Amino acid sequence: MSFFQNLFGKKEEPKPFSRTVLDLDEGFIFEYDLQSWEVQAVYEYDWGDEEFSKEFKVSDGKDTYFLSVEEDDEIEMVWSQKIPLRSIEGNIAQTIEENERPPETIVYDSTTYYLDEESAGYFHEKGKDEESWAEFMVWDYYDKGEKFNLSIEQWGPRSFEASQGKLLKPHEISEILPRKL
Repeated sequence: MSFFQNLFGKKEEPKPFSRTVLDLDEGFIFEYDLQSWEVQAVYEYDWGDEEFSKEFKVSDGKDTYFLSVEEDDEIEMVWSQKIPLRSIEGNIAQTIEENERPPETIVYDSTTYYLDEESAGYFHEKGKDEESWAEFMVWDYYDKGEKFNLSIEQWGPRSFEASQGKLLKPHEISEILPRKL
């Protein structure tokens, strides 16, 4: 557009800033599955070898979920909710203690999940003591169609947590707005 067209012509509207899941932070609000969700906490993970990821604890005022976001060659996201370890068939904690690893397959809610990855890492909550990182181990499982994920985390000799979720595409999270000042 030439100078005179810009001067006398129709003024161009500035393009709105488009936020992505990588911009999320505590207090941000976004839309997912026709509902509004607020980020209540941000967790950071250090996987070693300069690999990092984030997890956001989110709530719609009634339910609490976790949105895990990792940027590798593309953005990978998992929408999950904590589940009781005992709801997974078999005694997972005992199997890990006896074999120093979980089984290759596990069954939860009539779905078989297959072990995909084992990772050791460090975790901390953003905004808390920046020097305080907790070491943990995680085993990620996926169903046959690789649409659903089940994770088992070990935080100590007898301390385990589990979560089940589904993989999301970045376009499924929209209308990302920063916290109100």
